[in-house]
Amino acid sequence: MITVTIIGLIQGLYIVAGVMFILSLAGLSKPATARAGNTIGIAGMSLALAATVWNSLYESAEMPDRQSVWLTALLILAVLAIGLSIGAPIARKVEMTQMPELIAAFHSFVGMAAVLVGVNSYLAESGGDTVHTVEVALGVLIGAYTFTGSIVAFLKLSAKMSSAPLVLPGRNLINVTAFAAFVALMFWLIALGDGSRTLGLVLVVVMAVIGFGLGWHMVAAIGGGDMPVVVSMLNSYSGWAAAAAGFMLGNNLLIITGALVGSSGAILSYIMCRAMNRSFISVILGGFGSDGAAPTAGADGPMGEYTEISAEGAAEALMSAKSVVITPGYGMAVAKAQYPVAELTHRLRARGIKVRFGVHPVAGRLPGHMNVLLAEAKVPYDIVLEMDEINDDFADTDVVLVIGANDTVNPAANDDPSSPIAGMPVLEVWKAQHVIVFKRSMATGYAGVQNPLFFKENTDMLFGDAKTQVEAIVAALPALQKA
Repeated sequence: MITVTIIGLIQGLYIVAGVMFILSLAGLSKPATARAGNTIGIAGMSLALAATVWNSLYESAEMPDRQSVWLTALLILAVLAIGLSIGAPIARKVEMTQMPELIAAFHSFVGMAAVLVGVNSYLAESGGDTVHTVEVALGVLIGAYTFTGSIVAFLKLSAKMSSAPLVLPGRNLINVTAFAAFVALMFWLIALGDGSRTLGLVLVVVMAVIGFGLGWHMVAAIGGGDMPVVVSMLNSYSGWAAAAAGFMLGNNLLIITGALVGSSGAILSYIMCRAMNRSFISVILGGFGSDGAAPTAGADGPMGEYTEISAEGAAEALMSAKSVVITPGYGMAVAKAQYPVAELTHRLRARGIKVRFGVHPVAGRLPGHMNVLLAEAKVPYDIVLEMDEINDDFADTDVVLVIGANDTVNPAANDDPSSPIAGMPVLEVWKAQHVIVFKRSMATGYAGVQNPLFFKENTDMLFGDAKTQVEAIVAALPALQKA
């Protein structure tokens, strides 16, 4: 009776933790409730961890050797200590600009964990159960794919690997052949049943190798412009890998949590693909049926003459404007310019100038990257608008400040069918009366294509560090107010 009660209580805690994760996702869907959602998620994870530890200790206590309880407790403490010693320093030191690659790196851990759980589950399980064998095979494949795919994403996002897509001869055939080989090995493993465990282990390892290869090749084949979608999709894969591990371990909480992460990541990836006018299937299959969006020859060359403006000139333009839109990008994150941008916004609004922000769905290298930075700098939520909400207003805007954005404001997406970003919806800033672009140089964006916006008659370039230049604009405002 006591045994049933304790097991039921632990399963109940798992369900409560799962509900808290759902509430956390609901809270994170809106900026105003994001902090509460994050708090609920932390509480849910703490409850889940406590329930898991309790379950492990209880199962050890049921074993004939009572010393196993102490051994289990020591192992749990050791694992927690290792994780804490690695995770805490990273959490303290990581910059917001490094979040995309950090998340990609953490996804790889989930993938490798699923692979190890799959191998161990196969060795521990006896009886040749077909359902369990399929769980092992799929868990190992998804986990291995997530592991190497996340590593490639990390390398691309951290500029340790070229952002250009890897286009191997017959790459689609390579991928199809690898998947076919996996299916054949899975059926072989099922047919093996209670046969040689050594041969079965070899088959599982070979399936993992196929997953490792597919993850590396298919993510390497995706160009830099699509990397925000890749990060979101790998997040989804890590969720499915966790769910597969939950099935293998018989852990309901892992199944619930993995399904939540997997489905929410897939939905977000689909929304982002629609925002970029990309094929969802094409992107997740490594640009299947395309050339991987490789830049065309000469796409990064000069396209005309540009004009420069000083910080004082930009300040004067802003002071004479009635409507201003700021479109941030990854360059703002790198320069840590969100705080002076918030101060500039406050100063302009105090003078009665209408200031709003236009945020592209894939601005930066992580979904919601710019929104988090602006919220961190206390920019009001109600003036931060999505692309679809702001695009129709650019024609009635006096001044647009493009701070560190490039590909998301590139008119070639609309005008050049041969461009790698052709068809991608962009912020149509060039329709404004005056556009001021903050950049360090005339270098191309992450997609590797030149931007015709820089050479338009109504565009001025403000070169230098974005934070320094915005601070200079703020410093020039008082003198203009007196004048």
